[in-house]
Amino acid sequence: MPKNKWISFFLCLLFGLFGAHKFYEGRILLGILYICTVGLFGVGVIVDLIILFFKPNPYYP
Repeated sequence: MPKNKWISFFLCLLFGLFGAHKFYEGRILLGILYICTVGLFGVGVIVDLIILFFKPNPYYP
């Protein structure tokens, strides 16, 4: 099912440290990892924001 890039982007921007964008994409285990490591120590959130910004809309995770 295609996902909206902007929903995922803003979820990552606002709640990325808790992995909200990963849960939206259906990647439950990565979401749990983001919760346990606080967004991969913040680095994962920054990388995900950059990647999400350049993805097409809609995209397939």
